[in-house]
Amino acid sequence: MLLLNALEFNLPLKNPVLIFSLILFIVLFVPILLNRVKIPPLIGLIIAGALIGPFGFNLMLRDSSVTLFGTVGLLYIMFMAGLEIDLIQFKKNSGKSVILGLYTFIFPMLIGTAVTYYVLHFSLMTSVLLASMFASHTLIVYPLLSKLGVAQNRAVTVTVGATMITDTLALLVLAAVAGMSTGEINNEFWIRLGIGVLLFALIVLFLFPIIGRWFFKINQESVSQYIFVLGMVFLAGFLAEVAGIEPIIGAFLAGLALNRHIPHTSALMNRIEFVGNALFIPFFLIGIGMLIDYRVFIKDWETLEVAAVMILCAMVSKYLACWLGQKTFGYTADERRIMFSLSNAQAAATLATVLVGYNIILGTDESGQPIRLLNEYVLNGTILMILVSCTIASFAAQKGGRNIALLEAEEQLDGNVLESEKILIPLLSENQIDELIQLSISIKSKKNTKGFYGLSVLGNSPTEVSNEKAAKKILDHAVQSAAATDHTLQPVLRYDSGTSQAIISVIQEQKISDILLGFTAGEGIEKVFPKELVEEILESSQATLFIYRPTQPLTTIKRQILVVPPNAETEAGFALWLIRVWSLARNTGTKLLVYGHENSLKFFRDLQVKHPVDIQFETFTNWDDFLLFSREVKQDDLFTVIMSRRLHRSYQSAMMRVPGLIEQYFKSNSVLLIFPIQGISSNLNDSGFRDLNMMPSVTENLLRLDEIGKTVLGIFKRNK
Repeated sequence: MLLLNALEFNLPLKNPVLIFSLILFIVLFVPILLNRVKIPPLIGLIIAGALIGPFGFNLMLRDSSVTLFGTVGLLYIMFMAGLEIDLIQFKKNSGKSVILGLYTFIFPMLIGTAVTYYVLHFSLMTSVLLASMFASHTLIVYPLLSKLGVAQNRAVTVTVGATMITDTLALLVLAAVAGMSTGEINNEFWIRLGIGVLLFALIVLFLFPIIGRWFFKINQESVSQYIFVLGMVFLAGFLAEVAGIEPIIGAFLAGLALNRHIPHTSALMNRIEFVGNALFIPFFLIGIGMLIDYRVFIKDWETLEVAAVMILCAMVSKYLACWLGQKTFGYTADERRIMFSLSNAQAAATLATVLVGYNIILGTDESGQPIRLLNEYVLNGTILMILVSCTIASFAAQKGGRNIALLEAEEQLDGNVLESEKILIPLLSENQIDELIQLSISIKSKKNTKGFYGLSVLGNSPTEVSNEKAAKKILDHAVQSAAATDHTLQPVLRYDSGTSQAIISVIQEQKISDILLGFTAGEGIEKVFPKELVEEILESSQATLFIYRPTQPLTTIKRQILVVPPNAETEAGFALWLIRVWSLARNTGTKLLVYGHENSLKFFRDLQVKHPVDIQFETFTNWDDFLLFSREVKQDDLFTVIMSRRLHRSYQSAMMRVPGLIEQYFKSNSVLLIFPIQGISSNLNDSGFRDLNMMPSVTENLLRLDEIGKTVLGIFKRNK
């Protein structure tokens, strides 16, 4: 017994090591058990929090540590929502977000105010404040939708944007009611709030990206980058509080501000999601559960009556808002389920509102008891409403998200098709690896996580054999770099008499579809990759060749300037490099500025309709005037040039001078040269798309790998 007391085994537990291990085991085993019965894990975490909390078995208290981690988890959810959102879709659907945000605010306000005023007989001020609780919502199910792979669905994008609008309006109602109840509201209050919110938004949306780009340029260390991002999130949350609004708005805007600098396929994004889903978000859900006191629901009927009215008001009003949003936007029933699941879950702003209202004392009754703006029945009913709304939202998200994921799945894909995309990265030095891996996962198809090969070449001489240890070290670095982004890279150590022979052999043996060669700034293209080597690779393989020189991290690039030669659209490789360039623009969030012939630009415009990116078009055909780009390309641009072999339709004589011009006039710019598959070597081929039809096994299989590729294939077939 003395030993148990010494180890602090008394309830509630006080030993921090034991408390932390208990929570970790809950986070580990609850999802595993509930997956078997198809119950969303977040519901299990909330219930687990109720069981171990002070109103359950009293295993632990909801102390400052739980509150701290819970706050981090809440801000994490909002930050990830802003970070994962497709900015192009967000801008495109901003009008819809405003409309849905107004729907999800107005319906709960009108219905909630009327019902609580006439049915529960609350005062008008109490009814308005209670209705604002119904209007606000928390993106609790967002991690669930993200795991299902539908985080960038249009319904998710619209609802996430609407959340910022709805919660801001609801919290403004809270501020107004709190001010009115204490007599502090006046013109000065609104002016101060308006100026504060405006300054806060300007700082986060304009200053944060500048700071982020500067930091990511000067610091490539993974831990430092993660700490920097976390610090920016909480700084944004604090600035939001200073401005007079909730920190969750600041976290969301921080996600939007840093969105372009943290690509969805990057190692940093993987770390952010991993830590959030493994630790902070589960802590938040468990902390929510610890608020639940089941005893108040059996103490008297009034609590159950208030809770039932609150739940019905919140659910019915949110469902009507989402139903009207579905009809307004022409969305599907599953997309309506997603909108409802995201907007129905109540937690953060709801708790903030009820606690503020509960702490506002309007006076005392005859017995001397305080008269609160929101009484204890509302407080207890709010906890039940949070549990019920999160449960229903989870099931709705699971059903709608799975249906959409199945609909978007590529049923026609089989193992043979997935194996068609294989990217080979010959590794010459260790300082190229991270940027080459980042580029490869930014241009790949969405479902490809294992089709990567790292090649290190050694000669057959005794001197070269002694360098085997250094070569293996480079390959190990590449494997680790790919693993940090949840991708698998297969190392290949090759002994051969020459680099080109080794590369060609691996291409043929592994059926490589794309080759990514990299060199560092200060090294000439023709010095690292002689013209003979490049030509030998091109002539001996049916693969798209990328030659990449990064002068800054890919995550800090602002624009991608793409130069397309005339007639490129008539060659077999056009569709293949087009989806690579498009994927790169989408995954990095960079603006795409395309220079080319109008016939080529037509395909970009058609693709833009279904898969929008931030894009601009300029007509360009005179390659003898190539140096005009020395005035157009800025320091933070990626200069991408589509090249061609001799005797092909897109070949321009000026291409012979491009490597030398790049070394002379574009020293400070990141450069990407792309040599496409071009099919038959004849400048007499006048039938458009004949080359494309020459290699259906190479082209069509690769295009079927993802939604962009299938759209490109459809565009080609329509234009044949």
